[in-house]
Amino acid sequence: MSVFDIIGPRMVGPSSSHTAGALRLGLLARALLGRTPERATIGLHGSFATTYQGHGTDRAVVAGLLGMAPDDPRIPDSLSVAGREGLEVSFEPVDLGAAAHPNTLRFDIAAGEDTVSLVGASVGGGAIEVSQVNDRAVDLSGRFDTLLIQARDVPGTTATITQRLAATDINIAFLEVGREKRGREAMMIIQTDHAIPDSIVDEIEEYEWVISTRRLSKVTD
Repeated sequence: MSVFDIIGPRMVGPSSSHTAGALRLGLLARALLGRTPERATIGLHGSFATTYQGHGTDRAVVAGLLGMAPDDPRIPDSLSVAGREGLEVSFEPVDLGAAAHPNTLRFDIAAGEDTVSLVGASVGGGAIEVSQVNDRAVDLSGRFDTLLIQARDVPGTTATITQRLAATDINIAFLEVGREKRGREAMMIIQTDHAIPDSIVDEIEEYEWVISTRRLSKVTD
């Protein structure tokens, strides 16, 4: 039997760490870009650098970038699918430091002029931890719908957005706001218990102090 035979009800094997978790990281990287990438460089840290082909991590990562679910039967053929859909992918070993989990990936992906990066680890049982988005430190598990908002640091930004979400009965599970310097750009990370409708995201993007928004749908329960 192929190592990609189904070994559980919600994933294609052989390993939840090396396939399901890796695929979910690919899904989040794709969501961060907002579409299927045209180019992707995948950095493999620790054990991923030596086992990624034998354990199917490469196929799982590409499947995620293509938007496939962890139990999608096309996962074994995802590299071929990527070629047909114009996705160019390369894999390379990287050293992300002793503090990084041994199953960590760095995504540098692009479509047209848009580029994004994401660093995350597959920590076992299909669970993931994202530690960087566009080289900014974050703490995301993929268990919540998430809105990343880059905005100018002006008074009232947090209150305006949180009140708008509350008015739509969207409950905030976690909220983090950080800035490099007072009055410069700030990043707001909002993790919610409910999916945020397109209309609300569009409305937030219209605020004159908002620079950009990125929405990440949850990829695991």
